[in-house]
Amino acid sequence: MPSEWPQKANPNTNEIDTDTADEALAELRRDFTGHRIWRATRWDGRLGDWVASLHDPHAGVDPTVVASGPTELREALVNEAERAKVTRAGTW
Repeated sequence: MPSEWPQKANPNTNEIDTDTADEALAELRRDFTGHRIWRATRWDGRLGDWVASLHDPHAGVDPTVVASGPTELREALVNEAERAKVTRAGTW
């Protein structure tokens, strides 16, 4: 029996180092002020999905947006902003 601990079978390639994640989080918060943006905590205590909660109805439509990474969340929030414009235009 080997004496070393087994390696992770499927390393998560979406994980990014802490400094890069902090920078991405700061950029998202700066660029999307109508949302409260944070990282969810996984069942094992590690950081998980990227989450945006809507605080300004002019900034989006869905109350919560969840993505697996900062790039995906940015794309979703840009889409939310476009959806909010269409929704507002339809209410006039």
